[in-house]
Amino acid sequence: MDFSLSTEEREVRDWVRTFVQRELVPLEQEVLRRERAHQPGLTGEELKDLQLKAKESGFWGVLTPEEYGGMGLSAVMAALLEAELGRTFVPFRFGGAADNILFHANEEQKQTYLLPTISGERKSCFAITEPGAGSDAKAIRTTARKDGTDWIINGEKTFITGGNEADFTMVFAITDPEKGANGGVTCFLVDREAGWKSEYIDTMGEWGPASLIFQDVRVPETQILGEEGRGFELAMQWIGQGRYLLPARAIGSCERLISMAIEHANTRETFGQKIAERQAIQWMIADSGVELEALRWLVLHAAWQVDQGMDSRHAQSMAKLYGGQKANEIVDRVLQIHGGMGYTRELPVERWYRELRLLRIYEGTDEIQRRTIARNLLKGHVKVGGTLG
Repeated sequence: MDFSLSTEEREVRDWVRTFVQRELVPLEQEVLRRERAHQPGLTGEELKDLQLKAKESGFWGVLTPEEYGGMGLSAVMAALLEAELGRTFVPFRFGGAADNILFHANEEQKQTYLLPTISGERKSCFAITEPGAGSDAKAIRTTARKDGTDWIINGEKTFITGGNEADFTMVFAITDPEKGANGGVTCFLVDREAGWKSEYIDTMGEWGPASLIFQDVRVPETQILGEEGRGFELAMQWIGQGRYLLPARAIGSCERLISMAIEHANTRETFGQKIAERQAIQWMIADSGVELEALRWLVLHAAWQVDQGMDSRHAQSMAKLYGGQKANEIVDRVLQIHGGMGYTRELPVERWYRELRLLRIYEGTDEIQRRTIARNLLKGHVKVGGTLG
Protein backbone atom coordinates (compact mmCIF):
# COMPACT_ATOMS: atom_id res chain seq x y z
CA MET A 1 0.00 0.00 0.00
CA ASP A 2 1.68 3.19 -1.25
CA PHE A 3 0.54 6.54 0.15
CA SER A 4 3.15 8.62 -1.69
CA LEU A 5 2.33 10.94 -4.56
CA SER A 6 3.57 10.20 -8.05
CA THR A 7 6.15 12.53 -9.59
CA GLU A 8 3.44 14.09 -11.78
CA GLU A 9 1.04 14.58 -8.86
CA ARG A 10 3.77 16.22 -6.80
CA GLU A 11 4.81 18.52 -9.65
CA VAL A 12 1.24 19.62 -10.35
CA ARG A 13 0.55 20.21 -6.65
CA ASP A 14 3.76 22.19 -6.19
CA TRP A 15 3.02 24.40 -9.19
CA VAL A 16 -0.40 25.30 -7.82
CA ARG A 17 1.07 25.91 -4.37
CA THR A 18 3.59 28.32 -5.89
CA PHE A 19 0.86 30.02 -7.93
CA VAL A 20 -1.27 30.51 -4.82
CA GLN A 21 1.65 31.91 -2.83
CA ARG A 22 2.92 34.17 -5.60
CA GLU A 23 -0.30 35.39 -7.27
CA LEU A 24 -3.15 35.03 -4.79
CA VAL A 25 -1.88 35.44 -1.22
CA PRO A 26 -0.54 38.98 -1.94
CA LEU A 27 -4.10 39.98 -2.87
CA GLU A 28 -5.61 38.97 0.47
CA GLN A 29 -5.48 42.31 2.25
CA GLU A 30 -7.04 44.10 -0.71
CA VAL A 31 -9.72 41.41 -0.98
CA LEU A 32 -10.53 41.86 2.72
CA ARG A 33 -10.64 45.65 2.28
CA ARG A 34 -13.04 45.39 -0.64
CA GLU A 35 -15.28 42.91 1.09
CA ARG A 36 -15.48 45.14 4.18
CA ALA A 37 -16.69 47.84 1.77
CA HIS A 38 -19.29 45.36 0.39
CA GLN A 39 -17.47 45.05 -2.92
CA PRO A 40 -16.49 41.87 -4.80
CA GLY A 41 -13.13 40.55 -3.65
CA LEU A 42 -12.03 40.19 -7.28
CA THR A 43 -13.49 41.91 -10.31
CA GLY A 44 -14.39 39.83 -13.32
CA GLU A 45 -11.40 41.22 -15.22
CA GLU A 46 -8.99 40.46 -12.37
CA LEU A 47 -10.23 36.88 -12.17
CA LYS A 48 -9.89 36.49 -15.93
CA ASP A 49 -6.33 37.87 -15.86
CA LEU A 50 -5.36 35.41 -13.14
CA GLN A 51 -6.94 32.53 -15.05
CA LEU A 52 -4.98 33.49 -18.17
CA LYS A 53 -1.76 33.56 -16.15
CA ALA A 54 -2.49 30.01 -15.05
CA LYS A 55 -3.38 29.06 -18.62
CA GLU A 56 0.08 30.15 -19.79
CA SER A 57 1.43 27.23 -17.72
CA GLY A 58 -1.18 24.84 -19.06
CA PHE A 59 -3.64 25.06 -16.17
CA TRP A 60 -6.97 25.37 -17.97
CA GLY A 61 -10.02 23.15 -17.66
CA VAL A 62 -8.68 21.00 -14.85
CA LEU A 63 -11.42 18.38 -15.17
CA THR A 64 -12.42 19.22 -18.76
CA PRO A 65 -11.63 16.35 -21.19
CA GLU A 66 -8.55 16.90 -23.34
CA GLU A 67 -10.67 16.70 -26.51
CA TYR A 68 -12.25 20.00 -25.46
CA GLY A 69 -8.94 21.66 -24.64
CA GLY A 70 -8.83 20.79 -20.94
CA MET A 71 -6.30 18.98 -18.79
CA GLY A 72 -8.52 15.97 -18.07
CA LEU A 73 -6.86 15.43 -14.69
CA SER A 74 -7.70 12.53 -12.42
CA ALA A 75 -10.00 12.99 -9.45
CA VAL A 76 -7.08 12.58 -7.05
CA MET A 77 -5.13 15.32 -8.78
CA ALA A 78 -8.21 17.56 -8.84
CA ALA A 79 -8.56 17.06 -5.07
CA LEU A 80 -4.90 17.95 -4.55
CA LEU A 81 -5.38 21.14 -6.58
CA GLU A 82 -8.50 22.15 -4.65
CA ALA A 83 -6.63 21.69 -1.37
CA GLU A 84 -3.93 24.06 -2.59
CA LEU A 85 -6.47 26.67 -3.71
CA GLY A 86 -8.10 26.38 -0.30
CA ARG A 87 -4.97 27.81 1.32
CA THR A 88 -6.27 31.27 0.46
CA PHE A 89 -9.69 32.87 0.64
CA VAL A 90 -9.10 34.86 -2.56
CA PRO A 91 -12.05 33.73 -4.74
CA PHE A 92 -10.07 32.12 -7.55
CA ARG A 93 -10.94 29.14 -9.72
CA PHE A 94 -9.23 27.83 -12.83
CA GLY A 95 -10.83 28.75 -16.14
CA GLY A 96 -11.87 26.39 -18.89
CA ALA A 97 -14.57 24.52 -16.98
CA ALA A 98 -18.18 23.69 -17.79
CA ASP A 99 -20.92 21.91 -15.86
CA ASN A 100 -20.61 18.18 -16.41
CA ILE A 101 -24.18 17.80 -17.69
CA LEU A 102 -23.46 20.21 -20.56
CA PHE A 103 -21.51 17.39 -22.17
CA HIS A 104 -24.92 15.75 -22.75
CA ALA A 105 -25.76 18.58 -25.17
CA ASN A 106 -26.34 17.80 -28.84
CA GLU A 107 -23.87 19.11 -31.39
CA GLU A 108 -25.71 22.37 -32.03
CA GLN A 109 -26.09 23.01 -28.30
CA LYS A 110 -22.40 22.28 -27.73
CA GLN A 111 -21.50 25.00 -30.21
CA THR A 112 -23.88 27.47 -28.56
CA TYR A 113 -23.37 26.64 -24.88
CA LEU A 114 -20.66 24.09 -24.03
CA LEU A 115 -17.71 25.36 -26.06
CA PRO A 116 -18.29 29.08 -25.29
CA THR A 117 -18.55 28.21 -21.59
CA ILE A 118 -15.26 26.31 -21.67
CA SER A 119 -13.58 29.21 -23.47
CA GLY A 120 -14.93 31.68 -20.92
CA GLU A 121 -17.16 33.58 -23.36
CA ARG A 122 -20.36 32.48 -21.62
CA LYS A 123 -21.41 31.89 -18.01
CA SER A 124 -23.92 29.30 -16.84
CA CYS A 125 -25.78 28.40 -13.68
CA PHE A 126 -27.51 25.24 -12.47
CA ALA A 127 -31.05 25.87 -11.27
CA ILE A 128 -32.97 23.18 -9.41
CA THR A 129 -33.30 24.41 -5.79
CA GLU A 130 -36.57 26.19 -4.95
CA PRO A 131 -37.99 27.90 -1.85
CA GLY A 132 -39.85 24.66 -1.04
CA ALA A 133 -37.40 22.20 -2.56
CA GLY A 134 -33.90 22.20 -1.12
CA SER A 135 -32.68 18.85 0.18
CA ASP A 136 -35.86 17.30 -1.23
CA ALA A 137 -35.15 18.07 -4.89
CA LYS A 138 -38.10 15.93 -5.97
CA ALA A 139 -40.43 18.56 -4.52
CA ILE A 140 -39.76 21.15 -7.23
CA ARG A 141 -42.82 23.05 -8.45
CA THR A 142 -41.47 25.03 -11.42
CA THR A 143 -43.48 23.98 -14.47
CA ALA A 144 -42.97 23.90 -18.22
CA ARG A 145 -46.17 23.77 -20.30
CA LYS A 146 -46.12 22.69 -23.94
CA ASP A 147 -47.44 25.26 -26.42
CA GLY A 148 -47.01 24.08 -29.99
CA THR A 149 -43.29 23.50 -30.47
CA ASP A 150 -42.44 25.76 -27.52
CA TRP A 151 -42.43 25.34 -23.76
CA ILE A 152 -43.57 28.03 -21.33
CA ILE A 153 -41.75 28.02 -17.99
CA ASN A 154 -43.13 29.43 -14.74
CA GLY A 155 -41.63 29.24 -11.28
CA GLU A 156 -38.88 30.41 -8.95
CA LYS A 157 -35.46 29.00 -8.15
CA THR A 158 -33.39 30.06 -5.15
CA PHE A 159 -29.81 29.93 -3.81
CA ILE A 160 -28.48 29.58 -7.33
CA THR A 161 -24.69 29.93 -7.44
CA GLY A 162 -23.63 32.23 -10.26
CA GLY A 163 -27.23 33.14 -11.01
CA ASN A 164 -26.55 36.87 -10.98
CA GLU A 165 -23.69 36.61 -13.46
CA ALA A 166 -24.96 33.85 -15.77
CA ASP A 167 -26.17 34.60 -19.28
CA PHE A 168 -27.86 31.21 -19.52
CA THR A 169 -29.20 28.66 -17.06
CA MET A 170 -29.85 24.93 -16.94
CA VAL A 171 -33.29 25.03 -15.34
CA PHE A 172 -35.28 21.99 -14.23
CA ALA A 173 -39.06 22.03 -14.55
CA ILE A 174 -42.00 19.64 -14.23
CA THR A 175 -43.20 18.70 -17.71
CA ASP A 176 -45.38 15.76 -16.62
CA PRO A 177 -47.03 16.33 -13.21
CA GLU A 178 -48.24 12.73 -12.98
CA LYS A 179 -44.73 11.29 -13.29
CA GLY A 180 -42.94 14.04 -11.38
CA ALA A 181 -39.31 13.18 -10.66
CA ASN A 182 -39.86 9.68 -12.06
CA GLY A 183 -39.77 10.66 -15.70
CA GLY A 184 -41.61 13.99 -15.59
CA VAL A 185 -38.79 16.50 -15.05
CA THR A 186 -36.99 18.12 -17.99
CA CYS A 187 -33.87 20.27 -18.15
CA PHE A 188 -33.94 23.35 -20.39
CA LEU A 189 -31.11 25.57 -21.60
CA VAL A 190 -32.53 29.07 -21.24
CA ASP A 191 -30.78 32.28 -22.25
CA ARG A 192 -31.25 35.31 -20.02
CA GLU A 193 -32.59 37.12 -23.08
CA ALA A 194 -35.57 34.72 -22.99
CA GLY A 195 -36.87 36.75 -20.06
CA TRP A 196 -35.88 35.20 -16.73
CA LYS A 197 -34.68 37.56 -14.03
CA SER A 198 -32.26 37.19 -11.13
CA GLU A 199 -32.28 38.78 -7.68
CA TYR A 200 -29.27 38.87 -5.34
CA ILE A 201 -29.55 37.04 -2.00
CA ASP A 202 -27.49 38.56 0.80
CA THR A 203 -25.83 35.95 3.03
CA MET A 204 -23.57 35.90 6.09
CA GLY A 205 -20.64 35.00 3.82
CA GLU A 206 -19.16 36.51 0.68
CA TRP A 207 -21.06 34.03 -1.48
CA GLY A 208 -23.81 35.85 -3.37
CA PRO A 209 -26.40 33.38 -4.73
CA ALA A 210 -29.52 34.42 -6.61
CA SER A 211 -33.21 33.83 -6.92
CA LEU A 212 -34.27 33.21 -10.51
CA ILE A 213 -37.76 34.25 -11.56
CA PHE A 214 -39.49 32.62 -14.54
CA GLN A 215 -42.74 34.22 -15.62
CA ASP A 216 -44.13 32.88 -18.88
CA VAL A 217 -40.62 32.36 -20.24
CA ARG A 218 -40.98 30.83 -23.68
CA VAL A 219 -38.31 28.50 -25.09
CA PRO A 220 -38.36 26.25 -28.16
CA GLU A 221 -38.19 22.49 -27.70
CA THR A 222 -34.71 22.55 -29.23
CA GLN A 223 -33.56 23.97 -25.88
CA ILE A 224 -34.15 20.69 -24.03
CA LEU A 225 -30.88 19.34 -22.63
CA GLY A 226 -30.78 15.56 -22.95
CA GLU A 227 -34.17 13.93 -23.24
CA GLU A 228 -37.62 15.17 -22.27
CA GLY A 229 -38.58 13.73 -18.89
CA ARG A 230 -35.02 12.63 -18.02
CA GLY A 231 -33.99 15.87 -16.34
CA PHE A 232 -33.95 14.56 -12.78
CA GLU A 233 -31.28 12.04 -13.73
CA LEU A 234 -29.15 14.88 -15.09
CA ALA A 235 -29.73 16.86 -11.90
CA MET A 236 -28.51 13.98 -9.74
CA GLN A 237 -25.48 13.57 -12.01
CA TRP A 238 -24.63 17.26 -11.52
CA ILE A 239 -25.09 17.10 -7.75
CA GLY A 240 -22.95 13.99 -7.46
CA GLN A 241 -20.23 15.15 -9.85
CA GLY A 242 -17.65 15.76 -7.17
CA ARG A 243 -18.74 16.19 -3.58
CA TYR A 244 -15.21 15.25 -2.58
CA LEU A 245 -13.97 18.55 -4.06
CA LEU A 246 -15.81 20.63 -1.45
CA PRO A 247 -14.06 19.11 1.59
CA ALA A 248 -10.87 18.98 -0.51
CA ARG A 249 -10.80 22.77 -0.57
CA ALA A 250 -11.45 22.80 3.17
CA ILE A 251 -8.23 20.82 3.65
CA GLY A 252 -6.21 23.77 2.40
CA SER A 253 -8.19 26.24 4.50
CA CYS A 254 -7.62 24.15 7.63
CA GLU A 255 -3.90 23.80 6.89
CA ARG A 256 -3.57 27.57 6.66
CA LEU A 257 -5.72 28.16 9.74
CA ILE A 258 -3.81 25.68 11.90
CA SER A 259 -0.53 27.24 10.76
CA MET A 260 -1.85 30.65 11.84
CA ALA A 261 -2.86 29.22 15.21
CA ILE A 262 0.58 27.67 15.73
CA GLU A 263 2.37 30.91 14.85
CA HIS A 264 0.11 32.93 17.15
CA ALA A 265 0.46 30.45 20.01
CA ASN A 266 4.25 30.59 19.74
CA THR A 267 4.35 34.40 19.90
CA ARG A 268 1.40 35.48 22.08
CA GLU A 269 2.21 35.73 25.80
CA THR A 270 -0.12 35.81 28.78
CA PHE A 271 0.99 36.02 32.38
CA GLY A 272 4.62 35.85 31.32
CA GLN A 273 4.29 32.67 29.29
CA LYS A 274 3.61 31.89 25.64
CA ILE A 275 0.14 30.44 25.22
CA ALA A 276 1.70 27.51 23.34
CA GLU A 277 2.74 26.29 26.79
CA ARG A 278 -0.89 26.15 27.93
CA GLN A 279 -2.35 22.66 27.82
CA ALA A 280 -5.73 23.98 26.69
CA ILE A 281 -4.11 25.48 23.58
CA GLN A 282 -1.99 22.37 22.98
CA TRP A 283 -5.05 20.17 22.95
CA MET A 284 -6.80 22.44 20.46
CA ILE A 285 -3.78 22.22 18.14
CA ALA A 286 -3.49 18.45 18.60
CA ASP A 287 -7.16 17.74 17.90
CA SER A 288 -7.10 19.99 14.86
CA GLY A 289 -4.01 18.29 13.45
CA VAL A 290 -5.50 14.82 13.84
CA GLU A 291 -8.81 15.81 12.28
CA LEU A 292 -7.08 17.49 9.35
CA GLU A 293 -5.16 14.34 8.49
CA ALA A 294 -8.27 12.17 8.85
CA LEU A 295 -10.12 14.50 6.48
CA ARG A 296 -7.27 14.40 3.97
CA TRP A 297 -7.44 10.62 3.67
CA LEU A 298 -11.24 10.51 3.52
CA VAL A 299 -11.14 12.95 0.61
CA LEU A 300 -8.31 11.24 -1.25
CA HIS A 301 -9.93 7.83 -0.79
CA ALA A 302 -13.20 9.11 -2.25
CA ALA A 303 -11.30 10.65 -5.18
CA TRP A 304 -9.37 7.41 -5.68
CA GLN A 305 -12.65 5.50 -5.91
CA VAL A 306 -13.81 7.92 -8.62
CA ASP A 307 -10.63 7.25 -10.60
CA GLN A 308 -11.13 3.50 -10.24
CA GLY A 309 -14.61 3.73 -11.69
CA MET A 310 -16.15 2.60 -8.41
CA ASP A 311 -19.43 3.81 -6.92
CA SER A 312 -17.96 6.49 -4.66
CA ARG A 313 -21.19 8.06 -3.39
CA HIS A 314 -20.83 6.60 0.10
CA ALA A 315 -17.19 7.64 0.41
CA GLN A 316 -18.00 11.12 -0.88
CA SER A 317 -20.84 11.52 1.60
CA MET A 318 -18.49 10.55 4.43
CA ALA A 319 -15.85 13.03 3.26
CA LYS A 320 -18.44 15.80 2.84
CA LEU A 321 -19.99 15.19 6.27
CA TYR A 322 -16.69 14.91 8.12
CA GLY A 323 -15.19 17.83 6.25
CA GLY A 324 -18.05 20.17 7.04
CA GLN A 325 -18.13 19.20 10.69
CA LYS A 326 -14.40 19.26 11.35
CA ALA A 327 -13.55 22.33 9.28
CA ASN A 328 -16.06 24.27 11.36
CA GLU A 329 -14.63 22.92 14.61
CA ILE A 330 -11.09 23.74 13.51
CA VAL A 331 -11.84 27.32 12.47
CA ASP A 332 -13.72 27.83 15.74
CA ARG A 333 -10.68 26.69 17.73
CA VAL A 334 -8.36 28.90 15.68
CA LEU A 335 -10.60 31.90 16.30
CA GLN A 336 -10.61 31.08 20.02
CA ILE A 337 -6.81 30.84 20.09
CA HIS A 338 -6.59 34.29 18.51
CA GLY A 339 -8.99 35.73 21.07
CA GLY A 340 -10.46 39.13 20.33
CA MET A 341 -8.28 39.66 17.26
CA GLY A 342 -9.69 36.50 15.73
CA TYR A 343 -13.15 38.01 15.98
CA THR A 344 -12.15 41.18 14.11
CA ARG A 345 -12.12 41.66 10.36
CA GLU A 346 -8.45 42.66 10.40
CA LEU A 347 -7.57 38.96 10.27
CA PRO A 348 -9.12 36.49 7.81
CA VAL A 349 -10.10 34.02 10.54
CA GLU A 350 -13.64 35.33 10.92
CA ARG A 351 -14.04 35.37 7.15
CA TRP A 352 -13.13 31.69 6.96
CA TYR A 353 -15.47 31.14 9.93
CA ARG A 354 -18.36 32.43 7.82
CA GLU A 355 -17.26 30.77 4.60
CA LEU A 356 -16.70 27.29 6.03
CA ARG A 357 -20.13 27.31 7.69
CA LEU A 358 -21.64 26.96 4.23
CA LEU A 359 -19.89 23.60 3.77
CA ARG A 360 -22.43 22.03 6.13
CA ILE A 361 -25.35 23.19 3.98
CA TYR A 362 -24.81 23.39 0.23
CA GLU A 363 -24.69 20.43 -2.16
CA GLY A 364 -26.10 18.14 0.51
CA THR A 365 -26.60 19.16 4.14
CA ASP A 366 -25.03 17.28 7.05
CA GLU A 367 -28.41 15.70 7.67
CA ILE A 368 -28.71 14.45 4.08
CA GLN A 369 -25.20 12.98 4.23
CA ARG A 370 -26.03 11.21 7.49
CA ARG A 371 -29.23 9.84 5.97
CA THR A 372 -27.30 8.54 2.96
CA ILE A 373 -24.56 6.96 5.07
CA ALA A 374 -27.02 5.38 7.52
CA ARG A 375 -29.23 4.02 4.73
CA ASN A 376 -26.25 2.43 2.97
CA LEU A 377 -25.11 0.75 6.18
CA LEU A 378 -28.53 -0.33 7.44
CA LYS A 379 -29.57 -1.81 4.10
CA GLY A 380 -26.25 -3.53 3.55
CA HIS A 381 -25.27 -1.55 0.45
CA VAL A 382 -21.98 -0.88 2.23
CA LYS A 383 -20.49 -3.17 4.84
CA VAL A 384 -18.93 -1.89 8.04
CA GLY A 385 -15.17 -2.14 7.64
CA GLY A 386 -15.55 -2.93 3.96
CA THR A 387 -13.35 -0.08 2.75
CA LEU A 388 -10.46 -2.39 1.85
CA GLY A 389 -12.67 -5.00 0.25
